[in-house]
Amino acid sequence: MLRANDEVAAALGELAELMAIAGGDSFRIRAYEKAARAVAEHALDVDTLDEHALTAIPGVGSHIAAKITELRRTGRMSELDDLRAQVPAGLRALLDVPGLGPKRARQVYDELGIASLPELLDALHQERLRGLRGWGATSEENLRRAIAETQQAGARMQLGVAFEVAEELVHELGTLTAVAQAAYAGSLRRMCETIGDIDLLVASTNSKSVMDGLATLPLIAEVRASGHTKAVAVTTKGVRVDLRVVVPEVWGAALAYFTGSKAHNVHLRRIAQRRGLKLSEYGLTSEDNARVVASTTEEEIYAALDMAWVPPTLREDHGEIEAAAEGTLPRLIELKDLHGDLHTHTTLTDGLASLEEMVQAAKARGYRYLGVTDHAPLLYMERMTKEKMLAQREELRALEKRHRGLALLHGSELNIQPDGSLDWDDETLGGFDLLVASVHSHFSMDPEEMTTRLIRAIEHPAVNVIGHPTARSIGHRPPIEFDTRAVFQAAARAGTALEINSFPDRLDLNDELARVAQDLGVVFSIATDAHSVRHLDNIRYGVATAQRGWISPDRVINTWSLPKLHAFLSKGRRLRSHRRAAVKSGPREPG
Repeated sequence: MLRANDEVAAALGELAELMAIAGGDSFRIRAYEKAARAVAEHALDVDTLDEHALTAIPGVGSHIAAKITELRRTGRMSELDDLRAQVPAGLRALLDVPGLGPKRARQVYDELGIASLPELLDALHQERLRGLRGWGATSEENLRRAIAETQQAGARMQLGVAFEVAEELVHELGTLTAVAQAAYAGSLRRMCETIGDIDLLVASTNSKSVMDGLATLPLIAEVRASGHTKAVAVTTKGVRVDLRVVVPEVWGAALAYFTGSKAHNVHLRRIAQRRGLKLSEYGLTSEDNARVVASTTEEEIYAALDMAWVPPTLREDHGEIEAAAEGTLPRLIELKDLHGDLHTHTTLTDGLASLEEMVQAAKARGYRYLGVTDHAPLLYMERMTKEKMLAQREELRALEKRHRGLALLHGSELNIQPDGSLDWDDETLGGFDLLVASVHSHFSMDPEEMTTRLIRAIEHPAVNVIGHPTARSIGHRPPIEFDTRAVFQAAARAGTALEINSFPDRLDLNDELARVAQDLGVVFSIATDAHSVRHLDNIRYGVATAQRGWISPDRVINTWSLPKLHAFLSKGRRLRSHRRAAVKSGPREPG
């Protein structure tokens, strides 16, 4: 749980950053920055200090002390809420990019529509920033170097960054004539939530030609080391790459070896040893290496050990080897199983694409339905009103008539308040097709109180899905603390789905919690929480996370047919109708 001082420091620091983006007074910005540092380092808990005592903290005057008091008393800082309303969420995401700075973050957002680190890396690679006022080749290179140095200092990449770089590299390697096959391996192929370096594997009979060709690839900035079969390189996006070249005959063995976790590989080797065999990246062989049992494909390797092929996302030694041997591996959810996305945003609140643009993108993906869930009024920064919501509903119904074959579900992302209450009144809630409820504030509540908060929202008859249930932000904010078993059991009882949020900095629920939840009878929604058309592609990360959690397609509500989904979503509307009928008719006689 975060200290109160850390929460206050984070709020003051964010206030300073947003003021800088909004063009605020530089003196006030520096004052807030100084106060943030002082509060974080102060020995006394700010929750034990009254407003007067707060002014004893260096850099905290009466004005800032009043803001701290407001935050600790109400959970909000009105000036921060106002600035958040002025600065779109996509732009706020750029504030963490090293070497960019608030003013330039605003510039690339406004002029190029860049709203994420992968998009920024793409722009650097394509040299698009140098066309902006105040930029040039040198400033582009400085920013690229700053990002690269941060990543090479030990920070792990989000899955989304690594995946996009790896896909591009595999494509470029495939253009080399000496390359028979190319793939990414390691933790990326297992789709872990963060990645260190990208492991690439190439099959070729001419490793020297591959090594020579590596340096010519457009995405490679520098080859730092190169041998007969191994190379280390850095991309133009600042990502380190480890390349291995093997002959085509051992491709399957090498791919299996460089994909599995250490524990998975050790377990496989023990099984091989009990059979008098040796398993390595060069194949499954007899102990004296005189006979090759299997090496060409991964399927051959597993089959030779009397196992079903294990999907890469499961290779963590979490029971998958036993299941493969017993023939009980689950049928995992796949991207092709999904019929729609049930959590998206538009420019009505903090999205970057209009309703029509999101609808067109969903139709282009072949979806059968799309849930539009812009933010609700209690997320004050988004300035939602009932009038805006109803106007969107009317626009959505008109679009649905024009886009036959795509059902449009009008929804809302509700805010779970500290006491578990939600936005809108019951009558208004009853008019929605889909309701997602999420925690957006008060992250440091006592675990028991947080559990009560979540269960109250789960049991609300109008709520269909709990969005990003642990509210974490990978690398920035830890998950909220609650009794997971109690919350999951409540979701199973109430028929409320838990979301596997596909945004690369969320992946929430994570794989471990999703597996526990499934065992307790929970159903899931795999959704993007998309704030732009491009974000719809993030669904692959949610699917991968679900696979890592052993989730089967029948447990995911957006694999269901539209009639079945409608029946699930209408539970709250039926329950309220039932209550109204019960009130009118009076209590029923028992029996």
